[in-house]
Amino acid sequence: MSTFDLYASDPGDPLWQVPAGGAARFSWEYDDGRERLLALYQKGKDKQWDGQKRIDWGIEVDPLDPLGTPDEAMSVYGTPYWHKMSERERGELRQHFASWQFSQFLHGEQGAMVCAARIVQSAPDLDAKFFSATQVMDEARHAEIYGRFLHEKIGLVHPVNDNLRTLLGDTLRDSRWDMPYLGMQVLIEGLALAAFGMIRDTTDKPLPQQILAYVMQDEARHVAFGRMALRDYYRQLTDAELREREEFVIEGCHLMRDRLRGVEVLENFGIPKAEAAELSERSASLALFRKLLFARIVPCVKDIGLWGPRLQQAYVDMGVLELGDSDLDALMHQDEEIAERLDAERFAAEERARVAEVADAIEAGDAMEAGGAVEVGGAVGTG
Repeated sequence: MSTFDLYASDPGDPLWQVPAGGAARFSWEYDDGRERLLALYQKGKDKQWDGQKRIDWGIEVDPLDPLGTPDEAMSVYGTPYWHKMSERERGELRQHFASWQFSQFLHGEQGAMVCAARIVQSAPDLDAKFFSATQVMDEARHAEIYGRFLHEKIGLVHPVNDNLRTLLGDTLRDSRWDMPYLGMQVLIEGLALAAFGMIRDTTDKPLPQQILAYVMQDEARHVAFGRMALRDYYRQLTDAELREREEFVIEGCHLMRDRLRGVEVLENFGIPKAEAAELSERSASLALFRKLLFARIVPCVKDIGLWGPRLQQAYVDMGVLELGDSDLDALMHQDEEIAERLDAERFAAEERARVAEVADAIEAGDAMEAGGAVEVGGAVGTG
């Protein structure tokens, strides 16, 4: 079935063309490279995986409750709109919200794939090009997985959010080679990682939990790559050049914060846009969600050297400045461990099931042999 048959609203033209600026850069130095980035490149090669095989697509998913979302987490919970809904309509609302979230993940992963390809093209250093080439493959796999989940398990897709589209366009149109790093690796990937983690850690549904855990294992490498490359480069910039990039971060953070209201979902249920925006803004669960989503971005921005007074004030206004002291390395290490632990638990369970199956087969075989011996013995005695 075509994706266009599954969209909840008109996504517009099937092809979005963004005029991209900047030069393609070739490096003729093939031996010298930063050991940290080359080690990350090696890890990127070693950790490639197949989404068709690693994920158990046989797990059933209820389209009306794909994530196990509690009532209290719905932005319209407790309002007259909620009380008027039947159980079926509430299930459809859950379906739309889950579809909206994973649709933005899907569109963001395609954006990440394009931006990683831009980094391959524009980065001046070969070690960065090498790692980015592995990231292109990672992002293609993520887009494939999210697309399959939406098509086969939820059966509904939402168009790209306007704010995400704006940030992707701004990132790709900028001719400076470091901007795809900053827009994608720091802002979009950092926000996505936090969103993935919150759903991964709260859902009781095994299929989305698998998908998010395995995608996050890759994303941890991508954010580490962006931090290394930008930290080295930003040490060389003037104060004026750093301030330009801080302005980009401030604008991007506002876009990302406003992206996560889900207003378009409520509009699909007949709630006027202004009222939908107010309900989303007042929702305690969404307010906490939006704040925690910056847990990966703020410490990363601080780590790469963008921490001027105006940027800090913007984070004060958003109520997220204190997140700058979060231990980003510990969070990334945890992402790696969770995916490995999930694999170990799944494979151990599968091995136990195989052992039990073999034991049952042996037991059944022994029973058949014993039954055959009795039958033969009886026949001999009768003769």
